[in-house]
Amino acid sequence: MSIPSIKLTAEEMRYISLFESVTGAVTRDCIIDNKVNRLIFIVRSGDMGLAIGRRGINVRRLQRMIGKTIEIVEHADTPENLIKNSLAPARVRAIKISKSPNGKKIAYVTIEPQDKGIAIGKEGRNIARARILAKRYFDIDNVIIL
Repeated sequence: MSIPSIKLTAEEMRYISLFESVTGAVTRDCIIDNKVNRLIFIVRSGDMGLAIGRRGINVRRLQRMIGKTIEIVEHADTPENLIKNSLAPARVRAIKISKSPNGKKIAYVTIEPQDKGIAIGKEGRNIARARILAKRYFDIDNVIIL
């Protein structure tokens, strides 16, 4: 499965440049989600701690500078791991990806029962983030939490 080539806008490139200069983390992607006034940064595997900073200092600093919520997801090469990373800190039990009869790819995610609220997030923000990333990287049409 090949990763689609992602074209970044000038605005996304500016955010990535700012993010990297503040955090020192290598950033693979930036998604501007104006619906909920947030930026989602995809950082290189292993750069999560660097990106967040001690006690979240980098995230807070960036949020003050940009005026948007900053969310960070660690990159992964498989759809299962990327979905798992995008739903963290919710504990994922299993992920099954299947094709529906109409040809759409759907990821069914089994979450620890007590973590369902975390996985869905306030007003569905976390599950929306997982759906955006699954579609952008692996052409998965929907992510459903079980």
